[in-house]
Amino acid sequence: MRKFISLIVAVAALVGLSSVPAQAADMGVWRNPKDNVRVEIKSCGDSMCGYVVYASRKAEADARKSGYHTLVGQQLLRDFEPTGHGNMRGKVFVPTLKVTLSGTAEFIDARTMKAKGCVLGGVICKSQIWTRVDGMQTARVENNAG
Repeated sequence: MRKFISLIVAVAALVGLSSVPAQAADMGVWRNPKDNVRVEIKSCGDSMCGYVVYASRKAEADARKSGYHTLVGQQLLRDFEPTGHGNMRGKVFVPTLKVTLSGTAEFIDARTMKAKGCVLGGVICKSQIWTRVDGMQTARVENNAG
């Protein structure tokens, strides 16, 4: 259950990142607290979205166990929109659970985001702090390094 909640929070954090359509400074590559997944947040039409650009070997193995060939390239965040006061809301896909959840994000500063995810209609919630990574090239080089 703890792993399930951690995964949901991670996804919710990513979702929150992708919900910054009007704030270009929030677009870019963000990493989760363990730095085993990195997501590029970008504009996708009228909203924001996020795609995995780096996944550790363990994260990739977990994705394969769930029936995905690779985690890199998967869209985890979609339809993120601002909700006011620097917050955003959107949909987060959790590949290992094969579910889409609602998530929110609060951008504390240009390099820090607080992501919150809830399950069971808000009965169980958790938050994480995600950190911006400087540039896509860094994420891709680390991914190729294995």
